[in-house]
Amino acid sequence: MGDITVAYQAILPEIFTLSDRDYEAFHQAWVKAIKTLPLNSILHKQDWFTQSSHQADFSKDNQSFLNRSSERFFHERPFLNHSCYLFLTLKPKNRKPSSSLFSTLLRSHIIPEELNLRQALPDFLDACGQFERILSDSGFVSLSRLKEDWLYSNQTQAGILEKYCNLTSDDRPIWISDINFKPNLQIGNKSCRIFSINETEDLPLLCGSRINYDKYSTDTTKFSVGFASSLGQLLPCNHIYNQYLFIGDTQQTLKELESKRLRLQSLANYSRENCIARDATNDFLNEAIGQQRIPVKAHFNILAWTEDPNQLSEIKKQVGSAFSQMEASVKEETVGAPQLFWAGIPGNCADFPMNDSFDTFVEQASCFLNLETGYQNSISPFGIRLGDRQTGRPIHVDLSDEPVKKGICTNRNKFILGPSGSGKSFFTNHLIRSYYEQGTHVVLVDVGHSYKGLCDMVKGYYFTYDEKNPIRFNPFFIAEEDQLDTEKKESIKTLLLALWKKDNETFRRSEYVALSNALKGYYEKLDSDKSLFPSFNSFYEYLQSDFQEALTSDQVKEKDFDIGNFLYVLRPYYKGGEFDYLLNASENLDLLKERFIVFELDNIKDHPIL
Repeated sequence: MGDITVAYQAILPEIFTLSDRDYEAFHQAWVKAIKTLPLNSILHKQDWFTQSSHQADFSKDNQSFLNRSSERFFHERPFLNHSCYLFLTLKPKNRKPSSSLFSTLLRSHIIPEELNLRQALPDFLDACGQFERILSDSGFVSLSRLKEDWLYSNQTQAGILEKYCNLTSDDRPIWISDINFKPNLQIGNKSCRIFSINETEDLPLLCGSRINYDKYSTDTTKFSVGFASSLGQLLPCNHIYNQYLFIGDTQQTLKELESKRLRLQSLANYSRENCIARDATNDFLNEAIGQQRIPVKAHFNILAWTEDPNQLSEIKKQVGSAFSQMEASVKEETVGAPQLFWAGIPGNCADFPMNDSFDTFVEQASCFLNLETGYQNSISPFGIRLGDRQTGRPIHVDLSDEPVKKGICTNRNKFILGPSGSGKSFFTNHLIRSYYEQGTHVVLVDVGHSYKGLCDMVKGYYFTYDEKNPIRFNPFFIAEEDQLDTEKKESIKTLLLALWKKDNETFRRSEYVALSNALKGYYEKLDSDKSLFPSFNSFYEYLQSDFQEALTSDQVKEKDFDIGNFLYVLRPYYKGGEFDYLLNASENLDLLKERFIVFELDNIKDHPIL
């Protein structure tokens, strides 16, 4: 018939990731994009949802015990796979409208009477380019134009035409199946049913860009999903959700509706239904003219299938429940099923039976578009395996680098919140094990011995306090690969001030300068005298001798820096003192090369000094 179709594959936002504002912005982007389409064009959005199962990868020889166990646990976990296609079709100018009684299947010729591609095609491609740019610039969806390799099959890959005619999402070449329309639609061994909204009476009283998802909502907080999500990712069966919007001649449509209103006016006295229909048509015309709305014809249907005929009754219940969540009525197609299946072939939406469509505006029709897809694996090489909250399917997620690159957050901090026993430590074990196996360095400060098993498994260093083997540090030691930079000096000064002053005490600028000079002089002495071992003991001795003399020669007053008070307060950390072990460690000094270190503070968490 000479219809021109441009095909796209769309990647939609993941379900449960958009806010109320996001849904409204995404909806407005669709409205703007649809308004750019030319006269006699059709938007056909086709969302495929097919049941699949997670296939584990057992081929890696170097997998750890936990990774192998995880693969075995999730192997063949069922989930719903989603693919979204957009078909923008331009009908020839003099193409007759299709109907259930007048289909291309019954016509004696297939060539249109006049087909001027030289003029129509460039203009239509420009409009498609604008449509694509508006949606892409919204930031919610990415569109990629489908080439012939995707549309048509070859020896190694099935195209989308063949996939639709066999109702399979498998990319491999497939067996060609018989299609029967009587007594019911049957494709190969798949029993199919079509459910549609094709009457204004079937529509909900209210529609919008979003709807509350009761499962995750409370009395005080409303959790949003897309208005049509119940027909998409939340409908757990094999199905295709077809969405059609027909852009016609606005003036001609308004003229026809005006004639309809006049007919209903003359018949209004004979029945109340005619009176109500007259008022509804009048309101529609007033809104179209008063608010500059664009009227379109729309149709939405679900093609569901199963290989087990016994499941058909369950599928009917699921689809009916999905429509009822939108407060819409659904009709199971019987006589019209062949025409709807025929029109659903990619690129063939111009043969849609128009008597199965209804009049509405672009804003309302866009509410019924499916806006979401399922959770997707991140392409980032670094990340962690988490579970899809709908099905439990494992998903590779980058919680560290990708959110920063996307501008979602500006740092890599994480805050894990949950009641007792909800799995905070279990999750953190999983997080740090995943990070460790990907080459990161892990330093943990813990209370509760939650990471002892993991530390032993990866042969890390586990520091815990007991009387016989207390925790020891040496902040003054500098490894060969390390250097005495500003950060190292500041950390030592902060430590010394914390040991000297109480939390509510302030230190003077002169005291800070004195400590800076002390550290500078101490490390100069270490460079000149290699026999000295860097530790708090040697630092304390330096303060008693060389530094005290330097203060006397510089005539530093006691009010500016009380060296006697400083030495007295820090005396417990010098050899022979109560905490002389704490800052004088001589082993485990070079921990920079160790990739997994745990400091367990359970025994000393209530000790004010330690």
